[in-house]
Amino acid sequence: MFEATSLNRKNLRNERLVKASLGLMTGLLILPVVLILGTLLYKGGPVISFEFLFTSPTNGMTAGGIFPALLGTVLLVLVALLASVPLGVAAAIYLSEYAPDNWFTRAINLAIINLAGVPSIVHALFGVGAFVIFFKFGTSILAASLTLAIMTLPVVIVATRESLQAVPLAFREACWNMGATRWQTIRRVVLPNAITGILTGVILEVSRTSGETAPIMFTGAPAAAFEGAAVASASTAASPSASTISSSPLDTCETRSRGRSWPAPWQ
Repeated sequence: MFEATSLNRKNLRNERLVKASLGLMTGLLILPVVLILGTLLYKGGPVISFEFLFTSPTNGMTAGGIFPALLGTVLLVLVALLASVPLGVAAAIYLSEYAPDNWFTRAINLAIINLAGVPSIVHALFGVGAFVIFFKFGTSILAASLTLAIMTLPVVIVATRESLQAVPLAFREACWNMGATRWQTIRRVVLPNAITGILTGVILEVSRTSGETAPIMFTGAPAAAFEGAAVASASTAASPSASTISSSPLDTCETRSRGRSWPAPWQ
């Protein structure tokens, strides 16, 4: 009575073909990731140990462990999350639930979208001017974390706003009909239904925060090392020692042979 027609069988074959094609493309996308992770585990697994993870580097960073790098990465991510997630979620709630639809709100949304496309090196220069020099935080984890927070703030705002706008309006209207205020509706109905999108934005922020190098190079520890080297060279130039003078290539431009001094070739 319900025997499949030729059209039904054709549609079923086409559906299976599409499923197989999509599954094959998904497998091809996942395969490089699996190969990379497998190579890392196969070649790096024997090297990983408690000493390697929880000791500092020695011998000019050619031996020892990676504990300072791990600790610095964790601190950078935590401080950046504490600085950007509350501010980003609050901004998204205002833009989605409270802000009127006028030219000012549209300008803010356009600015957020444009800020998300700014290169990381520009954010690094901004961090140097704002946090290192103006606020006098110096080259520190705090300055680097705040720079990363500013850089990833649009990601949190956009992801949270999209997830809030995806909650059906009927949920809000049902809550309003029960006598709840707007904030009660947001806190008890909208945010719980949008939590997955908010967490997606947080995960994207963590991935970008832990993968950027330019803000850390300009505002973090490497810049402090360069600054320390510059200060050391400046102090050496201000009060040179006898050994420094005798070892300078511009001052020791004589070659001695049999007790006689000969000028250097360029003199």
